[in-house]
Amino acid sequence: MNPYLFIIAASSVIILSFLFNIIAKRTNIPSVLMLILLGVIIQLTLWKPDLDAPGNGVMVVLEILGNVGLIFIVLEAALDLQLKREKIGLIVRSFFMALITLFASAFAIAWLFILLWEVSLFNALIYAVPLSIMSSAIIIPSVGSLVAHKKEFMIYESTFSDILGIMFFYFLKDNGHAAGASEVVGSVLFNIGITVIIATIASYLLVGLFQQLKMHAKYFLMFSVLLLLYALGKRAHLSSLLIILFFGLVLNNTQIFFRGPLARFGSREKIKDSLHELHVITLETAFVLRTFFFVIFGITISLVSLVDWKLALISLGIVGILFGARFLFLKIFASKDLNPLLWIAPRGLITVLLFFAIPNGMVDAHGEVMEVYNPGYDYRIPQFDQGILLFTILISSIIMTISLIMDRGDKVKDVLLESIKMKQSDDNIVDRIEDTYMEESLSELEGIQQSEDHINEEKTGDSGAK
Repeated sequence: MNPYLFIIAASSVIILSFLFNIIAKRTNIPSVLMLILLGVIIQLTLWKPDLDAPGNGVMVVLEILGNVGLIFIVLEAALDLQLKREKIGLIVRSFFMALITLFASAFAIAWLFILLWEVSLFNALIYAVPLSIMSSAIIIPSVGSLVAHKKEFMIYESTFSDILGIMFFYFLKDNGHAAGASEVVGSVLFNIGITVIIATIASYLLVGLFQQLKMHAKYFLMFSVLLLLYALGKRAHLSSLLIILFFGLVLNNTQIFFRGPLARFGSREKIKDSLHELHVITLETAFVLRTFFFVIFGITISLVSLVDWKLALISLGIVGILFGARFLFLKIFASKDLNPLLWIAPRGLITVLLFFAIPNGMVDAHGEVMEVYNPGYDYRIPQFDQGILLFTILISSIIMTISLIMDRGDKVKDVLLESIKMKQSDDNIVDRIEDTYMEESLSELEGIQQSEDHINEEKTGDSGAK
């Protein structure tokens, strides 16, 4: 490809993704849907890759984007988790809501697959777990208009759903060839134990280093070290995402992890500005990775599956299971007022990422590429069509969009029409971009102020104790 055409295409995709975010903020229509649609349009009009051709690099690019995107998603989620004392009840409730709903949904969907295709429980679960994970990448930007306690609950629940779902998936994938339950338990305990030790040591060292570095390039230095640790951990068959999770939690909660003699190595006051900048860079990097991942995913979709009514019915069954489990456990872990929490359960990036991580017989359970095809490491279900993923993402996202629009008192038709035409009071698209930037800036300033208030409260508490 001509390098200048490639630059034009890549730049245009990012610009369009930015505009999609503006539309998403005003309408609650997830930008993910617009990115997938953009990929489908590119496939129909400009470029349709031959995925079966030898040496085709599209799926390799998708896999690389997926792995790096997974790291940034977990880091972004960890940087959003503030372990405050007054939030313990909320954190515990949202954690158990995410955990129990994940397991219940996964086993119920697996049971559906067993009924449909007579596959093993293991293979059914491998496919069911990605479909059972909520997308924090869609939820967190979408719940800004909710009342405070509902907004916080959704942010914590979706973040825990991401993290727990990823760990559950890789637990299944890494233990697919275990001889028995005792071997699985022993392997998991050893794996997690070693990983936690490495993650703890690495997190303290990296946070200490992060505090001391003054150069501007330190953020991508941190990213490079995290990517290196993740890749080395995967090569050693460890649960590498725990390293990323621990680093984010320790960095964002230094007041908890750095106490006593360690306090001078993790001063919240010293890293406050750097932490904010790291969070912004993480968000923007995740934005770029997410953009290209979903556009390429749209390019690789088999359009025949979009007109298959059987796939649509299976997807409706999956969505029914997801909302049924959600209704049951929200009654236990959330308030009696379930609207619109019940309907906020979109599937997105994690679902697609993990789907492409299912071993296909050319890699072993740990991702090591094998010289020849080994059916023992082929966990795929031949009857499972990629269209099921797409339909599930579409249906769950549309349901969330409608519920959020109705919750704020607007009419769905008016909001959708507003997204495709300009109001008379709007001069041009530049006004909308400026408005969006102003909203984001105010949101960031509010977040910084809350962080500063939290630091001042801790200082006051420490002085009172003394």
